[in-house]
Amino acid sequence: MPQSKKITVNTYDLEAKKLAPLSLDPDLFDQEDNPDLIAQAIRVHLSNQRRAYPKAKNRAEVRGTTKKVWKQKGTGRARHGDRRAPIFVGGGKAHGPRGNQKFKLKLNKKMRAQARLIILSHFAREKRIIVIKDFSSLSPKTKIAQSFLQKLEKKEKLLKDSKRIAIIITPKEKTAKTAFKNIPHASLLSSESLNSYQLSREKFLIFSKEAITGFQKNNENKN
Repeated sequence: MPQSKKITVNTYDLEAKKLAPLSLDPDLFDQEDNPDLIAQAIRVHLSNQRRAYPKAKNRAEVRGTTKKVWKQKGTGRARHGDRRAPIFVGGGKAHGPRGNQKFKLKLNKKMRAQARLIILSHFAREKRIIVIKDFSSLSPKTKIAQSFLQKLEKKEKLLKDSKRIAIIITPKEKTAKTAFKNIPHASLLSSESLNSYQLSREKFLIFSKEAITGFQKNNENKN
């Protein structure tokens, strides 16, 4: 039986000092590409965010008289009812949107999870994932967070060239959330609710060690 490919990512501390690489589970981070599944997962996610806001008034809802526009016969013109009919300017809309359109689509849990792992595997293969050992001592200041990212950019060229980066943390890491939330090109994502659409929009991923460890633990029994 062939051995699984070893996958490692660079690990840093809060001084941007490089530490020993972290090994990732190849069963999670070495998935084969499947563009069709990723496209389907993103389409389902976006469709489920849609809401049916447009609503047009029908002839019973528009304002106007209900008087018959002209007598039924003898005028040489077509027979009509009142001015609120859809055929007249200012009349109601025939078959217009009613605000109850359904956009919900379904994708089963295994397919949704698989699409997420395929995207993460793509990041891992391109060396676009790094791990930060511990965010607990990070000061909750935007200036400190920006300085930290600048230090990392000197070590990671792909990070420097990435205009969109994701900081993936756990809900417990509140100081990191406060520190990074006002940096324009950085998105804060929770390791407990990652989805294909969020990941597909990013160019580089920065995990906290707690976040990536928890993610692997929660997904190891699902594959």
